[in-house]
Amino acid sequence: MPGSPRVTGSRNTLLYARPGIIVTIDRFTVGRNTFRVAHLTHLRSTRGPHDRIAVRAVATSGAMIGGVGLLLGFSGGLQRLTAGAYLIFGAVLLVPALLALAGDRWRPPAYELRGIYRGEEVLLFSTDDERQFGQVTRALVRAREMNRYGGWNEPLASVDPWRPSR
Repeated sequence: MPGSPRVTGSRNTLLYARPGIIVTIDRFTVGRNTFRVAHLTHLRSTRGPHDRIAVRAVATSGAMIGGVGLLLGFSGGLQRLTAGAYLIFGAVLLVPALLALAGDRWRPPAYELRGIYRGEEVLLFSTDDERQFGQVTRALVRAREMNRYGGWNEPLASVDPWRPSR
């Protein structure tokens, strides 16, 4: 990770450090919450809920368009519509889908890292920055591996392979 400092020590190896987020071999700290890495299990990443305003806009526009369609259907107005009116009505039916796409584009759901800590499922970390989420997740997985395999300073994959001398 470019730009992140590394402190060497048996349990103090710093794997990720940004304001408010610190991952070492022994601890994972986000804001005021600190978790012992040895007690974290079943890590999984999810996406958070959609933006409430976008969900309300989609529901409201869908309900209004559906209501207008029902009124036209029950009043017999659908038989009196021209072909152009049907095309316009069909285009208007796309409004909820377009609102949903726009809402997810402007305010995407957050990336969430969840896990079980001491027998209880908790939200460990949440952000809308995909790159930061990936870095924190990789650092935490690496910390769990190092913790599980006796706290090596570097993972086994970084060790040079043995080659015979010729």
